[in-house]
Amino acid sequence: MMYQAVIFDMDGTILNTIDDLKESLNYALKVTGHRHDYTVANTKVCFGSGVKVAITRALCLEAGMEENALYAIGTSQEVLPESVHEDEINRVQEVFRAYYVNHCKIKTKPYPGILDLLKELKSKGIKVAVVSNKQNNAVEELVKDQFDGYFDFYLGEKKGIKRKPAPDMCNQCLSVLNVLREDALYVGDSEIDIQTGKNAHMDVVAVNWGFRSTSFLKENQAKTIVSNTDELLEAIVN
Repeated sequence: MMYQAVIFDMDGTILNTIDDLKESLNYALKVTGHRHDYTVANTKVCFGSGVKVAITRALCLEAGMEENALYAIGTSQEVLPESVHEDEINRVQEVFRAYYVNHCKIKTKPYPGILDLLKELKSKGIKVAVVSNKQNNAVEELVKDQFDGYFDFYLGEKKGIKRKPAPDMCNQCLSVLNVLREDALYVGDSEIDIQTGKNAHMDVVAVNWGFRSTSFLKENQAKTIVSNTDELLEAIVN
């Protein structure tokens, strides 16, 4: 069957945002007096569940938490070091949010084949949307800058709607697109995306060119993993 709609995650799925995220993360941490030498690999671990979780993970790394323990942050299993406080998390994330929205387009670009994929989907009458835990003003900036006219709907982190992996953002998207969940596919690059699709009762395809490795995706119950946009197109139309 061919899906009537595809909902994409943004970071690590359609856009390679990691360099701008890294620079903005280190800037916010430096300004607020914290460790600010995080690498691309560190940054990939931090992001995926929204800005607040990313900042919390960075501060936990600074406090000595093991990297593989960071994935519990932002979940019901979260346990923070005593030195990581809510008021400091909020202070750092405020700096990050203000800085990133003005520096989110410097090195960011679509992954190879994404623009051609979107053109092909549009030519087939398939609706396309973006649902991201990224702050909504940055989602708007990047969609307009990189994908002007491509997407039928896009939504980032907003007050009043639960972030992924809750199904709320996907549910709102499906409602706006007027597409049944069984006729839509969710595409992402992380454990959050896999769980989001499951929670929304949607089919899910994971991509391995983003922030998580193939082995990590398999460990997190990804049923279908693709390595390029040709494989993704085949999963969508067949």
